Amino acid sequence: MHLLLPAPVGPAAERLDDDTLARLYAYPLLDGGESWLRVNFVSTLDGAATGADGRSGSINTGADREVFALLRALADVVVVGAGTARAEGYRRAVTPTRWRARRQAAGQQAHPVVAVVSRAASVPPQLAEPRAESGAAYLLTCRSAGPGALDAARAVLGEDHVLVHGQDTVDLAAAVADLAGRGLTRALSEGGPHLMRDLVAAGLVDELCLTLVPTVIGGEHPRISAGPPAVADLHPVLLIESEGSLLGRWTRSGVRPVVPGTP
Repeated sequence: MHLLLPAPVGPAAERLDDDTLARLYAYPLLDGGESWLRVNFVSTLDGAATGADGRSGSINTGADREVFALLRALADVVVVGAGTARAEGYRRAVTPTRWRARRQAAGQQAHPVVAVVSRAASVPPQLAEPRAESGAAYLLTCRSAGPGALDAARAVLGEDHVLVHGQDTVDLAAAVADLAGRGLTRALSEGGPHLMRDLVAAGLVDELCLTLVPTVIGGEHPRISAGPPAVADLHPVLLIESEGSLLGRWTRSGVRPVVPGTP
């Protein structure tokens, strides 16, 4: 991986090691119950957010997988739509060994929590399964799911892990605030496209991390955002190149990463 933006100086111009990469993607310092929500996606050059099999995993590159693991390791909670969790086979999160000491030093739990957004209070099957030495699973849902579905979800995840906010749709702002009140302030969303759009519409997206893979696939595929128009103005603060893939970071406030050797 090679740093393109901010303009590298000295050692930062060489291949990025783990410590430098973690600093480049570090969350900003947060006060009290303040939270920061970043969204992470991958896309082909012609805008496809999935491959021919309907999964983002089929267009991932090595660099994208590396940053994907790092972003999870830096986060307290991974927020994902139920459809994406089912399609991608989400399980409870396990932090790679190489990043565990960093989480411990930051005072974080050993593994991030996975929080699934579902209006129907549907828990994806693989997330319902216990997993040794992994993070917890939460459900973010709304009252219209109904008592039966809510009770079933609580039976699987536990009473305190089913968070009900909103009547007919999930009140995402209230749900994110609830997670922050539980100490889960560094949030990462991995989509899908409809959740991305809803987070933008709710004014909750502080940051977008996007990998552009050097591929054109054609056909009909989802973009990283889907649904009615919703606008967020973001500023580029980081760009990395690795074997043709471009990995970027855009923030709402222009918060810039700390790069060794730069002013």
